Amino acid sequence: MKTGLVEWLAGILLLIEGAAIVALALWQGAALAGGDTDSPTSAVALLVLTLVGAAAVIAFGVATLRDRSWGRSGGIVTQVLVLAVAGGAATDAYAHPILGLGIAAPAVVTLVLLVVAVVRAGRRRPR
Repeated sequence: MKTGLVEWLAGILLLIEGAAIVALALWQGAALAGGDTDSPTSAVALLVLTLVGAAAVIAFGVATLRDRSWGRSGGIVTQVLVLAVAGGAATDAYAHPILGLGIAAPAVVTLVLLVVAVVRAGRRRPR
């Protein structure tokens, strides 16, 4: 089945999110290399987990572009987790509401696109 505009946009947004997570991993790696960490062991573990997360989000983006249901499902879970992070950024003890909004806005758009893609895929499925 040919990927529609909604699926294409959702997949591209997931790929952009994956690239942003890769950028975060590079920043973590620079901090680790510069000695700007309290615990190098914890910093390495966090870096590895960040890279695993980036690979997963990129895989979800590629799968969504290829109209695979597991990519849409994983993308939806990712957006819910991103919204949880955004909520923490906006309301935590060191809250930055603008930062929280900046994190939440693309997640909401991507979440809506993914849900629409799921509904469209369900309508295409033979009964």
